[in-house]
Parts: sequence; structure tokens; C-alpha cells
Amino acid sequence: MTSHIRTITVDCADPYTLARWWSAVLDRRLGDDDHPGDPEVILLAPDGAGTDVLFIQVPEGKIGEPRTGHHRFHLDLMPTDQTRDVEVERLVGLGATLVGDHRKPDGTGWVVLADPEGNEFCVERSPAERASAI
Repeated sequence: MTSHIRTITVDCADPYTLARWWSAVLDRRLGDDDHPGDPEVILLAPDGAGTDVLFIQVPEGKIGEPRTGHHRFHLDLMPTDQTRDVEVERLVGLGATLVGDHRKPDGTGWVVLADPEGNEFCVERSPAERASAI
């Protein structure tokens, strides 16, 4: 018997605002009954296939306060129709913050960004960039 990941849950201060931001990043739509002020907001997987992303309001931490502990897990994004560098610029334009740049001269590596509430995520090379390196 096995399990699969049905939902990735993100603890946050403002679920609706953060879900809307991630909606632009992932090109996903919010649930039909999600509205500003809701304590839970979901980003639906395309065509019901894949993993939903659920944003849940938690009492700890407030918007703008720095995180004091290490993140226990994060998302790794891989752009599908553009290069890693173009995707990083797009995400920074949407409001992401550069946390760490681990790109190497040979094109390998990744970039660590943070969303508007400070949740870190990485941007890796696209499949085309990986294939051209072989």
C-alpha cells in the first residue's frame, strides 16, 4: 500500500493574498469559494490532476516579521517554457525576494527566492537547459 501527496499546505498570515501571489507564479486558479479574509484558501491543480496547494492562516508570526528558524521544507520550481534566469526575473517582478544565488558559470545551480511572507523556494533549470548540458 502507498500514499500520494494530495495537498501541500503553507502556513501563513494572509492566505488569500499569498495564494493570489502563488496563483500568478504557478498559473493556477483559486477555489471558487475563496475570498479575502478566508482562513483557508486553495490553489487547484490544473484539471484536477496533481497536487493542490492549500494556504492556512496560523496565529504565529506576523507579516513583515523575520523568520527565526530554518525552513523544514520548501518548493523547487522548474520553469517549463522559459529559462531559469527569465523565470527568476519574472518572479522578482511579481514581488519575490532574492535570498541566495547558487548559479554556476557552467549553467548549473539554482536560485533561492522568498515569497511575500518570507517562505523560501528554489528555481532550477528548465528541462531544455538540462538537456542542452548533456
